[in-house]
Amino acid sequence: MKTLLFILAFVGSFAGRVVDQKGEPVPYATVYPEIAPEWGTATNNNGHFRFEANLTRDSRIIVSYIGYQKKVVLAEELVSTTDSSLTTIVLIEQPIALEETVVAAKKSKQKNKRKQMAALLHAVYVKLEEEFPDNNARYSIVSDVRMSSENSPWGMEQMIADVVVQPEQAREGRDSVQFQGRYCKRFFDAEKRAQADSILAGNMLERLESQGKKSSKNSHSHMLRRAANAVDSGVVVHRALFALGNMRYDFEQTMTDTRHWTVTNESEGETVLTHTQTVSRYLGFFKMTFRRHYIVDSESFAVIRFSEQAEVKVTIPFGIKLNADQLQMLNLVNMSEKNIEKFRLKKLRGNVSLNTIYQRQNGHVYTLEKNMVVNARILGSKKAEIPMVIKATQRVTNLETENVRPLTPSQITKRVPREIVEIY
Repeated sequence: MKTLLFILAFVGSFAGRVVDQKGEPVPYATVYPEIAPEWGTATNNNGHFRFEANLTRDSRIIVSYIGYQKKVVLAEELVSTTDSSLTTIVLIEQPIALEETVVAAKKSKQKNKRKQMAALLHAVYVKLEEEFPDNNARYSIVSDVRMSSENSPWGMEQMIADVVVQPEQAREGRDSVQFQGRYCKRFFDAEKRAQADSILAGNMLERLESQGKKSSKNSHSHMLRRAANAVDSGVVVHRALFALGNMRYDFEQTMTDTRHWTVTNESEGETVLTHTQTVSRYLGFFKMTFRRHYIVDSESFAVIRFSEQAEVKVTIPFGIKLNADQLQMLNLVNMSEKNIEKFRLKKLRGNVSLNTIYQRQNGHVYTLEKNMVVNARILGSKKAEIPMVIKATQRVTNLETENVRPLTPSQITKRVPREIVEIY
């Protein structure tokens, strides 16, 4: 009987090390049991990880990081003994990641005439209408948002959540996305944890709520408290990422004007349709260029992947003095207190890359994975320049398509349980 129990389950520590193909450690990679993502953890700066769980020998452990293929290992491979015998997990670069999707494209020899383009766009649109479901879908997801500055990672937030997508229930024909965070972990190394405690641990949110409680009869304070609960700090980041890249809506809005479309052939059997759009506002102080890439099966016209890049330039003529809470954030990017006090925001420069991979179920197309990379530079007075990199990954762990009901207001606005995790 004891032997049978040992075969069925491990209760204890699981550990290992995650590296790339060059043997370099991968910091802040996500490691979690497929059956219970909330038991997972993240790798430290040396690529090491350790977590406690109650798993069977053949439980699947997911190891992932943006820009690399997801790796699956069995729990029995990670049973912790000594540091010298830890399993090393090698991540392989993801062949379909962000800009790489279209960088390898070669210009088609076919003449890009408007009639031909219109016919191609129409064929893709018909396929989109056929394949995208009209019924609600419920996703269980693991969402990671990582931040770093000058190649030094300083933290990651992971949220386990449920998402209900309601086609064409929102304004302008977009899908309505309802987000319910179930569990959240914030990972820091010890030094960054000390810096981030007062900034990211929910203090600002708690201040808003306490102000509302002091005058509960005041309708404004009541609304403020409800808004604080609804936003719930970092939840908006994870929700926004899932809602980004609404391929069907964007395609429908832009397909009628063929002048902004081009065609390239990425490889045999696949065609890349690219739409370019430039937005300039406020006398040119705000400029944004979008490039949306639809990777299409050349025979069936079904969209396989969707990639989007945006270049943003914001110029503030006289600068903006940030408030105290915003200035505190600069501590996390190693800016000295002297420079922080004098900092005045003058310019923002950034590039955003978004990649969506799809899965097919019961003849319809659903989201499987989203990746996003943001490279930004904040320029201030006295030649102060702050580089920041944000990397985000969302992976679907379960999909329900039958009898899916919308989330209730109480489910959406409920505070998400949080845990602060120090990694060493």
